[in-house]
Amino acid sequence: MTTALRYAARTHLGLGPKSRNEDSGYAGPHLLVLADGMGGHAAGDVASSMIIGALAPLDEEVVSGEQALRVLEGELREANAQLRSAMREDSALAGMGATTIAMLRSGNKLAMAHIGDSRAYLLREGTFSQITKDHSFVQTLLDTNRITEAEAQHHPQRSLVTRVMTGNPDDEPDLSIRELLPGDRYLLCSDGLTDFVSPDIVAEIVTAATTPEEAADRCIELALKASTRDNVTVVVADVVDSNEEDDLPSAPEIVGAAAVRPRTRRKTRAIPVSPAEKAAALTREVSGTPDDEPLHLAEEVASPRVLWLRRAALALAAAVLVIGAGYAGYNWTQRQYFIAAHDGFVTLYRGVNQTLGPVNLATPLTGTDILVSDLPTRFQELVNGSVSFGSLSEAETRIANMREVAAECRAQNAAGIACGTTLPVATPSVTVPTSTATSTTTTTASIPPTGSPVAPGAGGSAAYPAPAGDGTKATPGTGSGISGVPQSRPGAT
Repeated sequence: MTTALRYAARTHLGLGPKSRNEDSGYAGPHLLVLADGMGGHAAGDVASSMIIGALAPLDEEVVSGEQALRVLEGELREANAQLRSAMREDSALAGMGATTIAMLRSGNKLAMAHIGDSRAYLLREGTFSQITKDHSFVQTLLDTNRITEAEAQHHPQRSLVTRVMTGNPDDEPDLSIRELLPGDRYLLCSDGLTDFVSPDIVAEIVTAATTPEEAADRCIELALKASTRDNVTVVVADVVDSNEEDDLPSAPEIVGAAAVRPRTRRKTRAIPVSPAEKAAALTREVSGTPDDEPLHLAEEVASPRVLWLRRAALALAAAVLVIGAGYAGYNWTQRQYFIAAHDGFVTLYRGVNQTLGPVNLATPLTGTDILVSDLPTRFQELVNGSVSFGSLSEAETRIANMREVAAECRAQNAAGIACGTTLPVATPSVTVPTSTATSTTTTTASIPPTGSPVAPGAGGSAAYPAPAGDGTKATPGTGSGISGVPQSRPGAT
């Protein structure tokens, strides 16, 4: 028996403060992908759309069952390398990343890769089960029996993630192979759904829906009724017998950030990441000019006087732009905040931790009573590297959280316990659970003991828990540092 997929993908901005969708979803005949971008102003939407763009060509390739998992893993590594390259070329993208769930169909087998706290569920013969395991701080609390499932659903730090795609070579997804059976229904969803709607309610909706389109639409409606403050994206796919289906879909469905530009093949340009590139891509689409063909302008004849006036106007406009950009840039820096060490204490600064010639773009704003030496070693490294924020309230919240961490660390030292052994700085090993309703083999991927530093949070990077409900997540960042330390990011994540 040969199987095929009938699929649907849906997304919504959500009811929170986010002005753009950082989620991306892809559903095609052979490939299902969901990526929840993070990074706030650091372009979480770019990260999720780049991952979709890198994986989309797999939907047009025939891959044997034995090779499917290796091919999927290799393409994810390539996508991660593209994130790293993009951040090196454009500093404005530093700190971006995305959770990722990718499923590649090969015959009657399904290769699956997962990293982050987006989830995949399987409905088989009336049983609805989660087939991924969150890479999150709350999951570590569940694994150590420190909280219950009910408490996890409303935990104020449920958005803290310990492993995601950030461009760091140590970002390793969990990998597994599953068997496809006609009648199976798969659900991929971002935390905009699962953070606001209980799994039991989601199970009822997915079970009752007669088609993938209906299931996807109802999940989005349910999240909005629950007042989701995050972007919410779902991908639903039914496994069917291809010999009994005559009207199977062939065109992929792309939603969210990746939908702003059609998916690209390897030989075409990458998804544009700068405003100029996006504008050029839009111009090509409107004009019908192929991506590989430059736009041509008609020649015109002008008098020397007209040419001189044009040049003068261009020079004046350039001068105005330079002055305006300089003022706007400085004004922006004075609305940023960061935490760094000063005389051994955690200190809050206004501005950015840089200098422009003789001008220092940062000034101390508030000192604290938190000794850097009272913090766990990994937190000390993050503070010594400076942790940035986009608002004063967020910075103050992080300082309050740091004060609690320091107090717990002092208590551990006083009790003769090594600081950090009960704090969320450990990097537990996690294994993708095997669904009780299916026969699967699972490859275990452990969280690496070392990894990247903190990914920027809303308006910058942060290493500490975000307030509940503000749409931020904790993530590993880029460069050298520590993987598995909770970090903050505007998630769609």
